[in-house]
Amino acid sequence: MADTVDELKALVTRHARGPRTETTICGVSLMQSRTTTEPTAGMTELTMCLVLQGEKDISCGVNALVYGEGHYFVATIEIPVVGRISRASRREPFLGIGFNFDQAALAELIAEMPESGDPDLMCGLGISPTQPELADAFLRLIRLLDRPDEIPVLAPMLKREILFRLLQGPQGAKLRQIAYAGSRQSNLRRALGWMRENYTEPFKVEDLARMAGMSVSVFHRQFKVATSLTPIQYQKSFRLHEARRLLLEKAGDAAGVAFAVGYESVSQFSREYARMFGAPPVRDVARLKTTQTSSYTDRRKAALVETSPATREGS
Repeated sequence: MADTVDELKALVTRHARGPRTETTICGVSLMQSRTTTEPTAGMTELTMCLVLQGEKDISCGVNALVYGEGHYFVATIEIPVVGRISRASRREPFLGIGFNFDQAALAELIAEMPESGDPDLMCGLGISPTQPELADAFLRLIRLLDRPDEIPVLAPMLKREILFRLLQGPQGAKLRQIAYAGSRQSNLRRALGWMRENYTEPFKVEDLARMAGMSVSVFHRQFKVATSLTPIQYQKSFRLHEARRLLLEKAGDAAGVAFAVGYESVSQFSREYARMFGAPPVRDVARLKTTQTSSYTDRRKAALVETSPATREGS
């Protein structure tokens, strides 16, 4: 497996253009970072990350996960998290591959496999060691970046194989949960979707439980298992994530944003924002913009070095 990982590292290093590069293979991205990063808040997607080098950690509520080379991370539910690259250097940068889950492809594949009942609801985040068969399937997929004419024909088959390997592995039960239309997680995600679409509005847990087809007590228990948060904590986290996005994307004062995302008290908003992101709104956004500018400048310098005549002559 060492040779497989070494070739994957070389491919990712050659094709990655910055911290995250969307490839010409739909749903597949490459990750590369020569430095560790500060904790960054975000929402998980239905995705996985195969780590080839370096280390990341991610936290949600009381749960904290650390995963590095030789392991992969899966997220099968939309949860607000805080993550960072915890091990990376210029000599040994963080390298990884992102792979988004296609629910329709998963459901189609599961229908062709031996029948399995709806598994018990579990946390939507997980980590497992990378099996040789999974690494080999990824290698054959990423090799297609050097043969773009083959992507339309071969990529769908290789992506299907990757889903099969994941379903056969220790995180398979989690993937089955997002594929079944009537699964416990599918029903819970219906309520989560409503909460995200109506995040500025107050809610009654009884109404959310009804959306998920559960009693209030079961809903509370299943919600905490899947997200590591209570419904109130989930809404608060989503409001704060949205507030940060608005502050970054639009010119506006913290008070206006606080009211826009559903807060009635600016002081409460500032306290909870600082507790989640490590600094009050104005200072946090200024820091983020400085970091983004610095990252862009570094990428431009790297691109100029790669395309300079001296570099081309020496390659």
